[in-house]
Formats: sequence, structure tokens, C-alpha cells
Amino acid sequence: MNTHVSPKRGKGLLRADRAFRSGGGFAWLMKHAPSGLFHRMLDRIDAGLDSGTIEGHLPDGSVRLLGGRGKGPVAIVHLHSWAALVRLALSGSVGWYRAWDKGEWSSPDPVPLFDLFMRNGEALGESGRARGPWRWMNRLAHRLNRNDRRGAKRNIHAHYDLGNDFYRLWLDAGMNYSSARFAAPDQTLEEAQAAKVDAILDRLDLRSGSRLLEIGCGWGALAERAVERHDVLYTGITLSPAQAEIAAARLQAVDLGGRSRIELCDYRDAQGPYDAIASVEMVEAVGQGYWPAYLDAIARLLRPGGKAAIQYILIDDALFERYALSSDFIQAYIFPGGCLISESRFRALAEARGLKWRNVRRFGGDYAETLRQWRERFDAAVAGNQLPAGFDERFVRLWRYYLQYCEGGFRGGGIDVAQVTLEKTG
Repeated sequence: MNTHVSPKRGKGLLRADRAFRSGGGFAWLMKHAPSGLFHRMLDRIDAGLDSGTIEGHLPDGSVRLLGGRGKGPVAIVHLHSWAALVRLALSGSVGWYRAWDKGEWSSPDPVPLFDLFMRNGEALGESGRARGPWRWMNRLAHRLNRNDRRGAKRNIHAHYDLGNDFYRLWLDAGMNYSSARFAAPDQTLEEAQAAKVDAILDRLDLRSGSRLLEIGCGWGALAERAVERHDVLYTGITLSPAQAEIAAARLQAVDLGGRSRIELCDYRDAQGPYDAIASVEMVEAVGQGYWPAYLDAIARLLRPGGKAAIQYILIDDALFERYALSSDFIQAYIFPGGCLISESRFRALAEARGLKWRNVRRFGGDYAETLRQWRERFDAAVAGNQLPAGFDERFVRLWRYYLQYCEGGFRGGGIDVAQVTLEKTG
């Protein structure tokens, strides 16, 4: 048994429910709302669907088609209660998840629905975002998860210390918890994840003896490959004891000289200098308010002329302002304190610190496929009763919803994943 994990696993994520409840005003609204209100809500969604179609099976037994004016996915949604629409209107994706958790809506496949919401995000405007006092309640709850040193450690533990035995069931054999890069349709997840790691290392001009820092080392896949391939002096930092345990063992097996190490360390406290830095999908956990600190650390830790290779998840700049004003489902339940990247804002901060922005490569479609395969593996583990003890049915449903939500988001194109090289000048 992993000593870092509570016997009741995942409760830290599910406890977010307490902070994002709709409150007494919701019950009052459901009791007094005129019946026409619900169809006006559907009218607003219909008006914002420039592509794709929703086939809505409504609580009164009728079926209504929304959208259908442009090509796109077709989503089937069964509204079992009008309360689901009210939760969506008041609390956005947080409310929509709560409605699903309460059985107020269902779908034979939610992925096309999440694809549609993202694909039409700009036209939908506020239709899928929290509003009024619910927006401020969601935002306040999110702010309580800010990533100062204490908060960052708490937030990382909430997600990553669910247990190595849990993640091992549905990640690839290398335990990469980030997007793979698929070169061909028949490529396995393991092969595509190895290609992703190599693509990061290829950006760094590594040679034997190079000093390489990885900010957010995960379970050690990149550490293992970097030492095997380039014989580098590697340092990996993480705030997750569960990840550090596996990463250190993997590093020890390939670093026969004992020159490399894994440290439990906040990126703000790391000491350099380094010839190169890698950071794979860690910056999303930092939060917008700490982007300057993250880039300050990279600029401080890199030697002049050194390079950093960053893999990051971005949201379309046209959607970022509304996204940043509240808190979405992922921030509320999955990655407390997190924030997707506004590429233009993040790039400006990097360049202001003497970090040249080089060679961006986007591959969001690969992330959708990665998520689909993770979900298949997760579902197989659940069906085979392989899930470790301590996870209840509600957590299983939350995790499946999370994987479907993210897959739909990448298929819809409003979010993307990219790699970039930052080169330190001077």
C-alpha cells in the first residue's frame, strides 16, 4: 500500500463540491421560474451553435434540435430535469458537472457535447459561463487554491498523490501524464509518448555532461530517457512524494554514476545554473498570477545561451478573458489552482525576461487521441475490478467525466497543446 495515499482516495477532489454549491438562491429560482424560462435558455444555446447539432430530449417528453446550421459533431443529450439548464446558466461548466453528478442530464457519449461547447465557445459567449453571484463564488473558491508555496504543495498532493498504483493502471508503461505525439494512426500510446519525450530533448542541444533541470519531473520518463540518451547531469524537481518515489527509482537504475537526482522542491527555490531546462505540462498548474515567477525562475536558472523546452496547454485568446473571470470544472474538481495558458500573454512575459520564443509546434489532435486511449484503459481497469481499494463509484464517475470533458475540449479546438523552445539571450 502506498503510504502517501488516504484510505478514502480522491476525497480531496470531491470535497471541492462544498465550495461550488449553488446555494439557496438556486432552490428559490427552480421553485418560482416560469416554464418559458427554460426554453429561452435553450434559445440562447441554439443561437450560439454555429457548427454542429444538439439533439435534446427534454423533461416534458419533447425532442428539440439545437444548431444544425453548420457542419460539426452531433451530440445527444437527455435532460432529466430543467435544473440542469439552470445550473449551466448560473454556474457554467461547474454547474453542468453538478447536474450530471446529480443525474439531471445524461448522454450516450458526452464527448461530442463538450466538443460543441468548445468549438462554439466564442459564439456561445456567456451561455456556458457562470454569472452574477455564482461567478464570484466560483472565482473566490478558485482564489482560495492559489499557488503560493503552501497552496502549490496542497494542490499538487490533491491530484497526483491519488496513488502510483492508480495512475499505473491507465497511463502508458512509461507513466507519461501529458499529451503524446502520434506520427501514424497505428502507433501505440507507448511509442507516441516516447516520441513526445524525444521531441522535447531534441530542442535542448544536450551532450554528455550537460546540466539538465526538469521542472515537474512526473514519474521520471524524461529523466530516464535523458540520462540514457545523452548521459546528462539531471535534476528533477516535484512537489509530489508519490511521483518522486517512482522517479528516483527509475533514475537510479540508469544513472550508474549516481550523478543525477530527484528533489522535492518548489521551482521558486531551485538553484542553478543549468545548460537546459525541460518542463512538460507543469506550467498549467502554476496559475496566471504566478506565470511571472515561473518565467523568472527559468531565466534565473538558465546559463546565457541555454535553452528551455516547454510543453503547455493553451486556450484560444478569444476565450481567455471570460475563462479567467470565473472557475471552470477542471479548476474546481481536478486541478485546483490551475489555469490554461494565454499564449500571447505568456509569450510577452517570457520575452520581457530575455527568453526568445522559438519553434512552436501544436498538436491538439494528438491530445484528444491520448485522452481517448487513457479513458479506454481506465474503463477497462474499472470493468476488470482492478481499481485499487478506496475509490468509490462517485470518484470513478468524476474521473471518467474529466477524461471525456478534456477530450471534447481538444477536439473542439478552443484548447490546444504545444511545445516551444525558450532561448536565454545575453
